[in-house]
Amino acid sequence: MKKTLLFLSIFAAAYTGIYAQNYQDRLPPWLLKLRDAVYEQVLRPEQIYPLYVSARNMAAAELSGIEKFNAVSRCEYLMGRAYQYFEQKTPAIECYQRGLEAAEQSLALRESADGWTMRSNNLSQLCTLKSRAWAITHGLDVGKFAENALKLNPRDAAARHIVASRWIYAPPPFNDIKRGIAMMKEILSGNYTLQRDDLFNTYTALAYGYIQEKNSAEARNWINRALTIYPTNKFVKEELTSKL
Repeated sequence: MKKTLLFLSIFAAAYTGIYAQNYQDRLPPWLLKLRDAVYEQVLRPEQIYPLYVSARNMAAAELSGIEKFNAVSRCEYLMGRAYQYFEQKTPAIECYQRGLEAAEQSLALRESADGWTMRSNNLSQLCTLKSRAWAITHGLDVGKFAENALKLNPRDAAARHIVASRWIYAPPPFNDIKRGIAMMKEILSGNYTLQRDDLFNTYTALAYGYIQEKNSAEARNWINRALTIYPTNKFVKEELTSKL
């Protein structure tokens, strides 16, 4: 019996180690402050707004060229996410539209993985908020732009997440949950450069995928992992958990 328990504990430790990830944020502190406020989901959009304004101002003061435009695009994307979670559709669309334009300005200067990723991120959210006809027209570009990012930086976890998300979050019959789960786990293989939000988003997608598979044990496993990153995130803590 003791040998069996020892084997199980070693197996559990090894299994945990496969997905025990470290992340390394590479954004300026003023952008990290905005990002974390959005993902923590403690503050309302009007409380996050000053952080957004400050981050935009810092981007203009400290950065130039594509770095400035990519940072501005990220600011708009994050503020859009804050509005979107609280179902404030119009300001969310306005943010994503400005974020898309900033990414396009970046790419007009010079191609970069970050520029393509931010263009894809903002466009993907616009596809969820604008008309069905608009989404049909522009939807395929979301994956194409992410693939462009991966050509420039094959270790771009955010871009890979966008590609994998298509298989998990799309409605039937356009999804492929098993394929999406495999792709999300591949992001955790050590072959990608992960920031804090990349890790959280990947854990969350895996939780959602296993919920769709009706595998409550695995879903809870990934929910718990996501909550080690952002313990107060209401989408994971309340909405995903309620689906178990």
